[in-house]
Amino acid sequence: MRIIKKLVLAIAVISIAGQVYAKDESFKPIKFTKETLDNGLQVIYTIDKSAPVVATVVHYRVGSRYEIPGKTGYAHFFEHLMFEATNAYPRATIDKYVEEAGGNMNAHTSNDETVFYIKLPSNQLQLALWIESQRMRGLHVDSIGVETQRGVVTEEMKMRRENSAYGTFFDKISAYLFKGGNYEWTTIGAYDDIQNAKISDFKGFYDTYYVPNNATLVIAGDFNIDQARQWVKEYFGKLPSKPIPPEKPMTIQPLTQTIVDTVYDEKAQLPALFIGYQGTSSLDSNYYPLSLLTTILAAGESSRMYQELVDKKRISVEAEVFPLSMEKAGGIVFIDVIAPGKTIDENIKEIDNLIKQVAKEGVTAEELQKAKNIMEASFVGDKKNVLPKAMSLASYNSYYQDPSLINTELDKYMKVTQEDLKRVANLYLKTDKRVILIYLPKQGS
Repeated sequence: MRIIKKLVLAIAVISIAGQVYAKDESFKPIKFTKETLDNGLQVIYTIDKSAPVVATVVHYRVGSRYEIPGKTGYAHFFEHLMFEATNAYPRATIDKYVEEAGGNMNAHTSNDETVFYIKLPSNQLQLALWIESQRMRGLHVDSIGVETQRGVVTEEMKMRRENSAYGTFFDKISAYLFKGGNYEWTTIGAYDDIQNAKISDFKGFYDTYYVPNNATLVIAGDFNIDQARQWVKEYFGKLPSKPIPPEKPMTIQPLTQTIVDTVYDEKAQLPALFIGYQGTSSLDSNYYPLSLLTTILAAGESSRMYQELVDKKRISVEAEVFPLSMEKAGGIVFIDVIAPGKTIDENIKEIDNLIKQVAKEGVTAEELQKAKNIMEASFVGDKKNVLPKAMSLASYNSYYQDPSLINTELDKYMKVTQEDLKRVANLYLKTDKRVILIYLPKQGS
């Protein structure tokens, strides 16, 4: 998910991307200190006195890929349950503590991670560390909290899948692209799995993965590092570690042909196409040119896909690419909402023509430079505030065991060549081994 965040930020700066940037000299290398407690908790400290604020991030190496069929959605469930009661404070109070201290808090879950973050005035760091240590090993996994959050998650499932146009596309595309692997189900999980889960199931999941030796803690902002170390030792040092079960090998079945699936959707007002290709993981070197290629093809209104399908031919009302880049696998999904009066076949043909053209001719030097400008603006802008800086350090540490990549990963994008983009276009996109989901408005809806 690190990658998806970057692409969202890239789209946000698309309006200035047409300019040619010199290397951004405002980016200064980020200094940090990394330590590991006796119980295995990895702690990263980075001082930033540009504002009187501090952020904490706790990054657990547990997402939906750590689940098993029949017991999916547990990591996402704990994203919610972690806001319930602990041994130290009652339910419905955690948000109040943070808000009354002048801060805010949130969390997210992906296939590979669950991340909790708090941002507070700099004199409130102790509060954040106390809360996170309590959630790590003092959470109450009981009937009140579980049933409350079961209701919340159930409503979220209905909102995403049943009450939204094209709401099942992500479930379907994941099941087809990642068949045989633990990315086959989406993070939110299956409805029946959450409904049928017992408290003992959730308790077992919590005790297995939410332990110090499966986490990275980052503290970023305006704080005294000696005092912070003392609090970290006080609140986290005594928490017990536990052996983390080894992951079973993931063997995703390669696509062998085109898969076409037609869905009649009562919420859809217009037909839509979702064309998915198997891609590469975020740890693979091909990720960098593939990321830049998807930016060129479909990031914003000046992209090839938008210009050709929406502006020029007017056969689409929306056209973009949704990259799926995880730790163990990846995919590329073309999203195309068909304009009134146009046909599915016509739009598939035009998307195929775009892919064939870039596979045969590559991209221009100007297009590549523009994509690099977008990435650089995103990368540098993302490191100027304490919370995204803390989240980046946590991700680099968790996935690469190298938080120093926060200062150097941009170089990997800058070294990408036109030939690299042509190569990955042929490798991942010029193929008939793909998934085509066709969503049609349900008759009589």
